Amino acid sequence: MRSAEIKRATKETDIYLKLCLDGGRQIEVDTGIPFFDHMLTSLATHAGFDIELKAKGDLGVDCHHTVEDVGIVLGKALSKALGDKKGIARFGCSFIPMDEALSFCALDICSRPYLVFKAEFKNQFIGNFDTCMVEEFFRAFAVSGGITLHIENKYGADDHHKAESMFKALAYSLRQAVAIRGDGVMSSKGAL
Repeated sequence: MRSAEIKRATKETDIYLKLCLDGGRQIEVDTGIPFFDHMLTSLATHAGFDIELKAKGDLGVDCHHTVEDVGIVLGKALSKALGDKKGIARFGCSFIPMDEALSFCALDICSRPYLVFKAEFKNQFIGNFDTCMVEEFFRAFAVSGGITLHIENKYGADDHHKAESMFKALAYSLRQAVAIRGDGVMSSKGAL
């Protein structure tokens, strides 16, 4: 099974993550940020990943360090679990609706990190989750995971629905990209 375990402790956060890409959807997430837990649970569920995540951060300051550092750890775990990336489909893309909201994601697991993010939120917070952290999470995840990630909320009225459709679009794109499609590296260069 393709899996990774990462522990990361800084003066701002203490994170433990166990990730399995070929799991049976055993999901335990606790970051101290309920809406973020909901997004990560949706991500793992729809990607088909097992995840055990425990994060403690300086939430008395705000949620920034916790959200960003979870993105870093999740990106590193994905990269570690994929190893040399032999056999993976590499690319994934999806449109995901959630009620009135529609989001799009396209990604390439290619060791060339890049983020294109397009979304506007009406409110500063969803619960105690700062909406500007949606972009920060995706950036940290893409950079640490070596992923070219394009993600866009096409439209929507409810910020919760917009954010959740983006996380689910990432999930379905990841599900496609990490799927085993052969035994070689999916690149004309022979390496990713």
